[in-house]
Amino acid sequence: MQKMTVIEATEGRAPEIAQAATSVFVGKVLSQDGTAIAFDRIGKGPPVILVDGALCYRGMGQSGQLAKLLAPHFTVFTYDRRGRGASGDTAPYAVKREVEDIAALLSEAGGMAFVWGISSGAVLALEAANRLSGIKKVALYEAPFIVDNGRSTTERDWVRIGESVAADRRTDAVKLFLKSVGVPRIFVALMRLMPMWSKLKTIAHTLPYDGAIVQDHQRGKPLPVSRWASVTVPALVMDGGKSPAWMRHANRSLAASLPNAQYRTLEGQTHMLKPEAHAPLLVDFFNG
Repeated sequence: MQKMTVIEATEGRAPEIAQAATSVFVGKVLSQDGTAIAFDRIGKGPPVILVDGALCYRGMGQSGQLAKLLAPHFTVFTYDRRGRGASGDTAPYAVKREVEDIAALLSEAGGMAFVWGISSGAVLALEAANRLSGIKKVALYEAPFIVDNGRSTTERDWVRIGESVAADRRTDAVKLFLKSVGVPRIFVALMRLMPMWSKLKTIAHTLPYDGAIVQDHQRGKPLPVSRWASVTVPALVMDGGKSPAWMRHANRSLAASLPNAQYRTLEGQTHMLKPEAHAPLLVDFFNG
């Protein structure tokens, strides 16, 4: 596999961590198809790769804060999934390409790493564990599968999102996605008044990528028993105690389908990532 590292910045401060300076190294690796994938590396210890969900990247979301909380224990990689932030994009898209992006980061990490993912990023992390060697353990938070009739399926949602992206109607694509995942209309209206909205629009074209990752398992049907049977590494499958019942049912089902998984509900948590709730669990799991 072709690999390149380019150090673009040297260090920053992370005063939240144990009163010590923590260096943040910023670089890029080349994925197998030549796409440049931008990453940050922070901390010292066994490597951990964090995989974001839809509409998140290093400049948008909470993975950076989670990385800081994990940095006293691990060397943590956060990265911009292809098409987002400082990473490149190469057509045509395929889920396999995103797995190859994680493979490039694994190589950068020395060939072995723990992996954590949230939402569609959890499904991507699971797929990486299914296809790649070198992932020692995988932690998954709220893979958004729909395995019962607890909520409507998403086939039409992803079609409409794709049509909006194809027509360059980015605002429509973001609104459709947020509606699909249950964000109340009033909150969407308020979000459009905030600076974050322009960031969401900038990466709206990647929403169909998330659809490609998750939509086959959002049809209200049980997960195929053998789909991830080859993921024999230790897995931690998590959901939030305040998340809807359909989400918890889906993640219990996922844990039951994996050969070596434990299931955990984080009391008081929802689909929105709160790093302080995740970090202690991940330290215990990855170090256990």
